[in-house]
Amino acid sequence: QAPLVESGGGLARAGDSLNLTCTISGRTFSRNIMGWFRQAPGKERRFVAAISGSGDSTHYRDSVKGRFTISRDNAKNTLYLQMNSLEPDDTAVYYCASASYGGSLAKNIRVFMDPRTITYWGQGTPVTVSS
Repeated sequence: QAPLVESGGGLARAGDSLNLTCTISGRTFSRNIMGWFRQAPGKERRFVAAISGSGDSTHYRDSVKGRFTISRDNAKNTLYLQMNSLEPDDTAVYYCASASYGGSLAKNIRVFMDPRTITYWGQGTPVTVSS
């Protein structure tokens, strides 16, 4: 079984909300920096949000600040992405991601934001937002 499995994607209208869930299994990621990326049709995979191992630090791409909230429950081995005020430009396949390291999110965020450095990926869950 893949260690990261996303769920919660689907169809939405502009202004709606969706809550994505990433279920972690098979290994412990509680100390790892984790996050969400998305890939729109014909475009590169891009960073969306990240969270530190403890959950006390977060970082977002500018276009989702104030609308998306990343959180994690290490006791439940689960990562979340609450998406509010969805826009058509949010349409993409959303991927759960984990680094192989933890530590300071502030010190590691530049590296984490580069999808080429990600160690673990989920299979993705599609989100389609209509206007």
